Amino acid sequence: MRLLLPIDGSQCSQRAVEYVIANRLRFDAGADLELHLANVQSPLTGDVSHFIGEAQLADYHREESDKALASAKRALDVAGLPYAVHTKTGHPAEELVRLAERLGCDQIVMGTHGRGAFAELLVGSTTLRVLHHTKIPILLIK
Repeated sequence: MRLLLPIDGSQCSQRAVEYVIANRLRFDAGADLELHLANVQSPLTGDVSHFIGEAQLADYHREESDKALASAKRALDVAGLPYAVHTKTGHPAEELVRLAERLGCDQIVMGTHGRGAFAELLVGSTTLRVLHHTKIPILLIK
């Protein structure tokens, strides 16, 4: 079973990690459980690239990804579950769907902020966009 866990550093994404840890036997069901943590950094807006070089931008995005992933990695390490880490820069929903498809994931496990369907439509959440653009089953953890 190959799972993609989008991690943004929020408590919501951490709950998804904790759910997978607590229910790992349900996920692997006799097969190997393959976990893929993914963090997507949104590109910086405006004319930032005029003032900051590409290497500095890449360092910034890498540092932000490391911060966002730290808690999830720590929890999986303590649980003794191996994982792969994927960091991207781009539009989060598009990058997550593309990554899940490229990896051949069986499921995406995502935390939600629990604002409700109407608020999600107005805000245009990453979760809603991923739901809309993938055929891979998604497990939402509130």
